[in-house]
Amino acid sequence: MILILFVAVGLLVGLLWAWFLKTPYHGPDLKAMWLALLGFLPQILVARLPNLLPNRMDAASLTISQVVLLGFAWLNRHVAGMYLFICGAALNLLVMEANGGFMPVSPQTADRLFSEEALLELSPGDRIGPKDILLLPQQTRLEWLADRFLPPAWFPFQAAFSFGDVFIAVGVFWMLVRPNTLSGNRGT
Repeated sequence: MILILFVAVGLLVGLLWAWFLKTPYHGPDLKAMWLALLGFLPQILVARLPNLLPNRMDAASLTISQVVLLGFAWLNRHVAGMYLFICGAALNLLVMEANGGFMPVSPQTADRLFSEEALLELSPGDRIGPKDILLLPQQTRLEWLADRFLPPAWFPFQAAFSFGDVFIAVGVFWMLVRPNTLSGNRGT
């Protein structure tokens, strides 16, 4: 959710800045977009076809997805904001691999995301959502990198996010704004 918000705001700011400079908006010059689509495919399959494969296969699919997306990002490291994206994706991959291939979420964080009835049916080690696993903080490796942050309670969409997600979101924001900054040129 945080990524979608930063994409929308980054695109809006980039468009407004281009309008202010009276130049056409130029998005980032990305190579091998097919690789990004290929990288998201396993995540989409795991999300849309839950429980089709054993957890071990879902975890492997998510790992493959992250590695392919990191490859795409490395190919495009010349683009503004991409090093932040790479850093965030690497942090997410690190914490997921340290916790069996899924992103850990603590019961305290899950408490804001799920109804009390749903939480009563869950126990530590259960998957919650396509990429998350419920783990107690003391059971979580690299807990400080887990999905542990939440938007304010008044925000209409609640979703947990991690330090890695913040780096990814800021990198994408910068990528969408940067091509039209200051000189109006299509720079990086």
